[in-house]
Amino acid sequence: MNVKRTFRLPAQLADDLARHARRRGVTQGLVLETALQSILTPDDTERIEAAFSRRMDKLARQLDKLDYHVEVTNEALALFVRFWLTANPPLPDAALAAAKAKGNERYEGFVEVLARKLEAGPRLADDLRRDVEGWTAEP
Repeated sequence: MNVKRTFRLPAQLADDLARHARRRGVTQGLVLETALQSILTPDDTERIEAAFSRRMDKLARQLDKLDYHVEVTNEALALFVRFWLTANPPLPDAALAAAKAKGNERYEGFVEVLARKLEAGPRLADDLRRDVEGWTAEP
């Protein structure tokens, strides 16, 4: 059973209400009823808080995962640099120009391959996962 109430609204709010109801194709009374129900129902606050909490938990898990991947990447880079510096002695001055030119050429090739890999190819993590699964599956 509906109870009749009379309310006075500021002109701008009344216009906004009429526009919103027209856009939705519903009555102004239904818009007001839905809005009041939303405000007065305590479950809505709890539901919103629960949804927000779930989203924050998901973001925290994603951040932890990202943190782990950054740590692995940093360690891999540090190991590579240490190995590279240990295995490759400095070049003599006479060979620096040729080495720099060859290095620039190789770097351009690296950037092209990287761009192609990022666009379409499987990620390094997928390659590693397949390699590890292959190693553990072998007798």
